[in-house]
Amino acid sequence: MSIRRPAPPRPVRTAHAGALAAAAVAALLAGCGSAATDTGGAAPTPAAPSPSAPADTPTAGASPATDDAGADSAAPGAYVTYEDYEADPGAHAGTTVVYFFHAPWCPSCRATEEAVRTSGVPAGLTLVKVDFDSATALRQEYGVTTQHTFVQVAPDGSGLKTWTGSSDGAAILAETV
Repeated sequence: MSIRRPAPPRPVRTAHAGALAAAAVAALLAGCGSAATDTGGAAPTPAAPSPSAPADTPTAGASPATDDAGADSAAPGAYVTYEDYEADPGAHAGTTVVYFFHAPWCPSCRATEEAVRTSGVPAGLTLVKVDFDSATALRQEYGVTTQHTFVQVAPDGSGLKTWTGSSDGAAILAETV
């Protein structure tokens, strides 16, 4: 007669790894949520301009022409990099300036960028793409803790409003004050 031994218990670390993976996914999804807050901040510290920009960076005038009657009085919409904006902020005077803290690994950031490139930026709005991963000083300046965050900036550089989750140019403009 042979004695069967029971199977050894599963190691506890496997259960911990599964819980850790679930927590990481939850944190990533929470970072792409939606909320709005008013902020008051000082002027941002300009970043050094980059010597060259990758082919997929936004450009001024990236929005298609619109046939709105109100577009005659407002400056055309623009989607520019932070470096390009800081090089000549006067080129966007008279527009509503919104920083878009974008991360290339964030699915909702990529979807918003695609919508902006496809549908364009509404007249009177300058959308400034800020690299979430590398612009740590700027994130601290405006209290940005998650990617896909938008900060409306006053002409003096102070933050007027902060929110997350807008999905296209029209939704971004609708959130501004």
